[in-house]
Amino acid sequence: MTMSDKSRKPFNCPLPISDYPSILVAHGGGGKLMHQLLEKMILPTFSSSFKNNCHDSAVFEIAGTRLAFTTDSYVVRPIQFPGGDIGTLAINGTVNDLAMSGARPLYLSAGLIIEEGFPMETLWQILQSMKQAADTARVKLITGDTKVVDKGKGDGIYINSSGIGIIEHSLNIEPRSVVAGDAVLVNGDLGRHGIAIMAAREGLSIQTRIESDCAPLWNSVLALLSAELEIHCLRDLTRGGLASALVEIAETANLHIEIEEAKLPVREDVRGACEILGLDPVYVANEGRFAIFLPEAQVSRAMDILSNAFPDLAPARVGSVYGANRSAVTVKSTLGVARILDMFSGEQLPRIC
Repeated sequence: MTMSDKSRKPFNCPLPISDYPSILVAHGGGGKLMHQLLEKMILPTFSSSFKNNCHDSAVFEIAGTRLAFTTDSYVVRPIQFPGGDIGTLAINGTVNDLAMSGARPLYLSAGLIIEEGFPMETLWQILQSMKQAADTARVKLITGDTKVVDKGKGDGIYINSSGIGIIEHSLNIEPRSVVAGDAVLVNGDLGRHGIAIMAAREGLSIQTRIESDCAPLWNSVLALLSAELEIHCLRDLTRGGLASALVEIAETANLHIEIEEAKLPVREDVRGACEILGLDPVYVANEGRFAIFLPEAQVSRAMDILSNAFPDLAPARVGSVYGANRSAVTVKSTLGVARILDMFSGEQLPRIC
């Protein structure tokens, strides 16, 4: 069989051969095609292994202790950008995936895939960024691996990072815990990471300097948990932005989530850059922002906690969850007109993390 034979599937593959090229250019977890790849191929293949396959970390129990485990790979281009670099992303991204399960991050690993000829000075800078980020997040990097690939085969450097954390509360923080009546909050302004990457990549001249929001989120989560709030779900707004995160949660919980455009916290310089580039801020990636689902009655308290703990950020209540018995995400415009949000078939910005 050849790749040109569209009528046959190799080894009863659940996706047609014609889908493969599209999937391979989807560039990450924020696109519809990559979502289909996970749902139709990867998760069914390992169904006996994936017990918690709809969240940022796997949660499991050993000797009565609940743990969370996660892994991610980082291929951001450019490697260095305003507000961070690939090393900062690798540490903070892994820490944040653990935090979204309500787990205290403890230990990380790092695998470096380095292209032959990569400048040692740049590698040293990245390693120092990783150490600084790990120290800030109070995690320890305890194991790793290094591989070198031929020149022209690695685009500088790729990093894989895995992490393990401990869950010290009784909450089940996951999409399946979301219920009708929940409110949706975000911890700060949206879209800065994606625009910072695009500006650096394309050499765009933007009047104000826009830096990535890349930051560890565990302290924000800990502040909410320490107040004993009834947190139902947390989700970091990385690839695919707020929209893709909400679509995934709505599909898992089989509920209707509605957000209000007027309440979305987007800085004017970011909004202006999005307009120039033809991007929708709700799909633009973030690396230090997350959505919080909790009961309506606890919104005010949660907002106060986040504002007091992190005065440089302005949390916002952006939407609500309704019991429509169907998975849907809608955004209400400033004119009161609702439109449906869906995942992009690819991604607005590939190689974003």
